[in-house]
Amino acid sequence: MRMLFQASRDLVHPHAGGSEVYMDHVMTGLAQRGHQIHLSVGKPVGTHLYEVSGSGGTFSQYPKAPFRLLRDRGRYDLVVDVANGMTYYSPLVRPGPTICLVHHIHTAMWSEWFSPPVAAFGRFLERKMMPLAYRSATFIAVSNSTKTELVKLGVDPSRIEIVHNATLVPEVPVAVKDTEPLFVAVGRLVPHKQLHLLLERWPEVRAQTGGKLVIVGEGPERARLEPLLSAGATLAGKVTEAERDALLARATVLLHPSHVEGWGLVVMEAAAQQTPTIGFDVAGVRDSVCHEQTGWLCADLDEYVDRWIEAAQDRESTGLVGKRAREWSESFGVERTVDAFESVARATVANYGLPNGG
Repeated sequence: MRMLFQASRDLVHPHAGGSEVYMDHVMTGLAQRGHQIHLSVGKPVGTHLYEVSGSGGTFSQYPKAPFRLLRDRGRYDLVVDVANGMTYYSPLVRPGPTICLVHHIHTAMWSEWFSPPVAAFGRFLERKMMPLAYRSATFIAVSNSTKTELVKLGVDPSRIEIVHNATLVPEVPVAVKDTEPLFVAVGRLVPHKQLHLLLERWPEVRAQTGGKLVIVGEGPERARLEPLLSAGATLAGKVTEAERDALLARATVLLHPSHVEGWGLVVMEAAAQQTPTIGFDVAGVRDSVCHEQTGWLCADLDEYVDRWIEAAQDRESTGLVGKRAREWSESFGVERTVDAFESVARATVANYGLPNGG
């Protein structure tokens, strides 16, 4: 099939995250199977196995999208709009099979990034206009939590398919655990990741556990986080995938204090290295972490800190949870994700125009 994917960022974008990794896995897999894949994104763009074009900047790409669709009408069998808060509203200008891919509903994140009037407008678009515009389209959610949120917005559950994130699982973890406790957090330094909580409570934890805290990633929150650094804590910045995997493999636990996720790709990347996760019991994280089996889900910050200390003090039990996390990660291979996405894509095209999508 000929497929157009419209997304906000390419994998090479300095702010790329889990959404971009997910899409690269899917599009690369589909291209390897012979599908013609074209990705349209905001600049900058890189070179991939699929065709990529830069279609404006962070915000200018959205008003340009309808004109591109009108110009290229008839060229594609399927359009996939990746909704990261904002989306492209393809069904309004292009009759034809469409998938709306949603990682998570942004809720409070609008207020974390924008002024009150802009945040209110963004919430209106996401909560009201998106379900209306895509009422006859297929939705793909990356987790049960995301599907639940879409249903709350009024999306027909029969139109929502779940295609989980893929995980690259090495044959064996790339390193052995450090003797001294090592706590690692990985992600963009942005408000909803709540990494400041780790640094604020780190002196209390370190007094009981010793060890090191390493936060990997870059982003606009760095200026807020730097003054919170204390002995044993490091902001490592951006690292290579190999360096990240080596840190995760050596780590006692992954610390993931985000207040919302679509899935939490880094949770599974840590699990692949036999490292369990401590997170909050929130949307997305509760999908990728099996409580007390592959990690721990906490109700509040005090419980989080207690679990953090216990994980360091009982390394034997933590190691057993890590082994189960590794087994869990093996259920989410790349081929399985591409298989599921391709199946939904074929069904969407085949059933287009039938009552209730077929």
